[in-house]
Amino acid sequence: MTTTRKSLFERLQLGVQEGIAFSKGELNLRTVEIPDDPPEIDSSTLVALRETAAMSQAVFAKMLNVSTKTVQSWEQGSRRPSDASKRLIQIFTEHPDVVCQTVGLPAIKLEGVTVRDLGQGRRKIVIQKKLKSRAE
Repeated sequence: MTTTRKSLFERLQLGVQEGIAFSKGELNLRTVEIPDDPPEIDSSTLVALRETAAMSQAVFAKMLNVSTKTVQSWEQGSRRPSDASKRLIQIFTEHPDVVCQTVGLPAIKLEGVTVRDLGQGRRKIVIQKKLKSRAE
């Protein structure tokens, strides 16, 4: 089934009519909230996240659908993850069991891994490691 697109004039006219109806309270317009950018992650945090998950670079890369060399370059700081990769890393940080099960890995829990709000829509992945006591 093909539909014909309305002319520019018709679309503009409809937009003006809807705007007037909205201003009179006769129409509710749909609003869409745009999500914040994915949280930043530096190379040392990325290494700590991977090690906390007890994953090799190869397994971590496979989970993120990137090459092992890409993960290595992120961890060395010579490249930064794309926004799409950072979003997947965020989802992995917040729901590691879901991501692992989705890609066919055993479910895991990440202890001490959080996403910290830095304000102004900025966030950062943070790894809190437990300090070993002197007795250990």
